[in-house]
Amino acid sequence: MSIPKSIFREYDIRGIFDKELNEQSVKLIGFHLGQKIGSNKIVSIGYDARSHSPILRDYLTSGLNAAGCTVLDMGMVATPVNYFSNYQKIKDLTPNGQAQGTAPTITPHLEASPDASIMITGSHNPSEYNGFKITIDKAPFFGEQIYALGDAIIADSDRKIPDNTERIEIDVKTPYIDFMINEFAHLKCLDTKIIIDCGNGVADTVLTKIFDVLELNYKGLYCEPDGTFPNHHPDPSVEKNLADVKALLEKEGDIAFAYDGDADRIAVLTHKYNIKGDQMALLFALGMENPTVIGEVKCSQVMYDELKRRGATAIMYKTGHSNLKVKMKETNADLACEVSGHIFFKHRYFGYDDAIYATLRMLELIKNGIDLDAEIDALPQVFSTEEIKVETTEEEKFAIIDAVKTLLQNPPADFPAIKNIIDVDGVRINFENGWGLVRASNTTPVLVTRFESTDETLAKHYESAVNDLITKAKAAL
Repeated sequence: MSIPKSIFREYDIRGIFDKELNEQSVKLIGFHLGQKIGSNKIVSIGYDARSHSPILRDYLTSGLNAAGCTVLDMGMVATPVNYFSNYQKIKDLTPNGQAQGTAPTITPHLEASPDASIMITGSHNPSEYNGFKITIDKAPFFGEQIYALGDAIIADSDRKIPDNTERIEIDVKTPYIDFMINEFAHLKCLDTKIIIDCGNGVADTVLTKIFDVLELNYKGLYCEPDGTFPNHHPDPSVEKNLADVKALLEKEGDIAFAYDGDADRIAVLTHKYNIKGDQMALLFALGMENPTVIGEVKCSQVMYDELKRRGATAIMYKTGHSNLKVKMKETNADLACEVSGHIFFKHRYFGYDDAIYATLRMLELIKNGIDLDAEIDALPQVFSTEEIKVETTEEEKFAIIDAVKTLLQNPPADFPAIKNIIDVDGVRINFENGWGLVRASNTTPVLVTRFESTDETLAKHYESAVNDLITKAKAAL
């Protein structure tokens, strides 16, 4: 049976259910991942709201069991709850007598944390998609590790793995909720009027339970998990998906939060602003003393400059939640962000992206008297484009970046004056009054560009000049 190499992505494994992610491929993913994790190791599994997620859970479990792992089943959870399981001592592995069969390997590990976790989720992708986000020894499993796993699976594609859905059901949602309630007890009875839009994803497997205990004043939209996403697509970085939450905020709220399908990404809305991830990082840094903050290459220069002006350490690094987690650990950073709304807290937390935790930290700023709109108003004004995607192919996208780098060694005579070039992830060209970025997406066959300047006309000029360079780079291939 043919297993497509394309499902093995930079940050996760992802494909269309039943076509690319089917019984054979997913059992093999479980088996080879289980071998990588190790026999007699504990793996916790959670899944999102898609109708096929429990089916993939069973296939994955069969593969992990064949590799000698012990499987713990969290049920339907948010991705950050899945990550949270890696930091928990599992003391009672059969709560309420809900064991799914016996697990003879479990006895030596009765008070151990899981050795790995796997989240079954299609995140913000269309409902026919699903996938796996993998953590081993509290670190993301990504990049070359996933590609090598894919090669091993493809080479072993004829292996037959028997059905074995033996697993032990565990409750990680309750300790997660308890942690949040304890950590944010000072928010109790905050009178801010909150609007939330869960997009029929899994945020509300825990979110409103936390809000209710804290007696927060909130109204929710589309809180019921439904993997068909009947109201709007669960991607809060796309403006049209925010129409309903904005309308309710306008009528009845002070602040609004929207979540993606698996609740690791957030949008924060005031009456005045849709606060982007790099702006959120500046706000969150207000509550930290001399923090180290990591941003991706798409973040505004304003963020880096303002952080440095305030005495923080600002680091620019590659896009991607896995890359940022690794860099955070390497630098002992307090915080990291992506423009799209992935926010990672090591300060008072565990260093992974958690939109629910970010919600509570934002409410904490409000509780502490921070005027979000006034803080954004006070930032230097720049004109930034959204992420602009340039269609290409998987085969050509990185070659185009290399060709752009070559052309920049001797740029056209009419190209804007270059101050310097940062090539940590693609090419970020710093000009006199702004910057332009072109990088290859690690997940789709596109180039991603973004432009920023203190002058709107200049931003358009930078965009035009870099697009001309991309055209020349394509022609040179």
